[in-house]
Amino acid sequence: MKKHIVIIGSGPGGAAAAMILAHRGFEVSLFEKNSTVGGRNSAMSIDGYKFDVGPTFLMMKFLLDTIFEEAGSRSDDYLKFLKLEPMYELKTKLGSLKPSNDHQKTKLQIEAMFPGKSKGFDEFMRFEKKRFSKIIPCLQRDYSSVKSMMSLKLFASAPYLSLTQSVFNVLKGYFKDDDLALLFSFQSKYLGMSAWDCPGGFSMLSYIEHAYGIYHTIGGLSEISEAMIRVAKEKGATIHLNTAVKKILLDGKTVKGVELANGEKIDCDAAFVNADFAHAMTTLVDEGRLKKYTRKKLEEKKYSCSTFMIHLGLDKIFPSEFHTIVFADDYKTNVSDIFKTNTLSWDTSFYVRNASTKDPTLAPKGHSSLYILVPVPNLDASTDWNQIKRQYRDHILALVEQKMGFTNLKQHIKVEKIVTPKTWEDQLSVYKGATFNLAHNLGQMAYWRPRNRFEELNGCFLVGGGTHPGSGLPTILESARISSNLLCRDLGVSFKTKELEI
Repeated sequence: MKKHIVIIGSGPGGAAAAMILAHRGFEVSLFEKNSTVGGRNSAMSIDGYKFDVGPTFLMMKFLLDTIFEEAGSRSDDYLKFLKLEPMYELKTKLGSLKPSNDHQKTKLQIEAMFPGKSKGFDEFMRFEKKRFSKIIPCLQRDYSSVKSMMSLKLFASAPYLSLTQSVFNVLKGYFKDDDLALLFSFQSKYLGMSAWDCPGGFSMLSYIEHAYGIYHTIGGLSEISEAMIRVAKEKGATIHLNTAVKKILLDGKTVKGVELANGEKIDCDAAFVNADFAHAMTTLVDEGRLKKYTRKKLEEKKYSCSTFMIHLGLDKIFPSEFHTIVFADDYKTNVSDIFKTNTLSWDTSFYVRNASTKDPTLAPKGHSSLYILVPVPNLDASTDWNQIKRQYRDHILALVEQKMGFTNLKQHIKVEKIVTPKTWEDQLSVYKGATFNLAHNLGQMAYWRPRNRFEELNGCFLVGGGTHPGSGLPTILESARISSNLLCRDLGVSFKTKELEI
């Protein structure tokens, strides 16, 4: 008789686990509280305009390809990929840089902005390639026990972890210039962290982009979760939309099933939790059942920043690169506001995805779908978003008009959706509105992060940004593979898997 696995949530971690486990012969039931799949990787459609809720950069496409292979499928059969050239535009008060897949073009641009500094790019690429090759195997293994830390590969990676340095310090070592180092540091925000606090080993994030490129999936990155759910269904998984899970049912510390919001109880042999970790442990598990992750202890954990977002449907297509990151004039103070003083910055950095310049599927003909994101403090800050939302929206749109050259932007708005940290918490069940989940400080990584085989409950597995390897679309996908492999080993189910070849 097939073992029955319940998956709570259809974000990319849950969707990937569903297709892998269904392919391996499990009976899979996935429960999603919303009417669409994807969680933070879902889409919103408003009057003919389509917006990604969350991720917009596809890094490490080769990992996505591998996850599909684990389910006996090919990503190219379900998704249409576009490799972006240039990858993005970086705008600062000193000028503009458009990193290219052609590294010589990137070096020429660096030399034009920072004479004599382009040679640092070669050293950056050389050493970060070695770092990535040493660290990636460590990100692919689980850390469910102290014994799992006793790995030759982990020991071999130790000199490349840069544990005593920050991302910014590592990059400054290559480029010898603060402003140039900053242009390679913004990826720390993918983890919801400051480049001055983010562990130095994560400097490889920028390398990954330069080495392998940035991709877009036509229709938006939400199509990734949609595609994985299609594969899961083809493999026999059952997907229940508009079906919220009220609680995880336990016999002592062992998962026995779930109770749905309508009162129905579903038995299972194991549960995969793809909900926001802190939200799940404070709502899906009865108080008093957990010791390590009590409500009080979860409150004391360190969390990522949040995001203020504006989704706009416009009746024209403004000229710009597909992705644009605009740095605050005083970038270091802006970062300090977000991560140190919990203050809302007015001189702020922001990101714009103008996807309709290359993807005509996201808006009516001649119109565009614009995605604007501003990193802001999470709800530990005292900002009253109900009071300040409109004022901050007007300010950000004025900055976009000024720094992107989008003249009379407001006059072209046909559809608008604003997302604040409060929206993330209230409508999307994200604890403290911390968009990128638990922070990635050293005390909350690997063995010290909530484990893929959840240490507090038997038969409970975690996928998503709140477990190892961490937040970000590629690592969330990897969490699904790690947890699926752990379950199979526990139950004696044979499977094929492969390590990434770098």
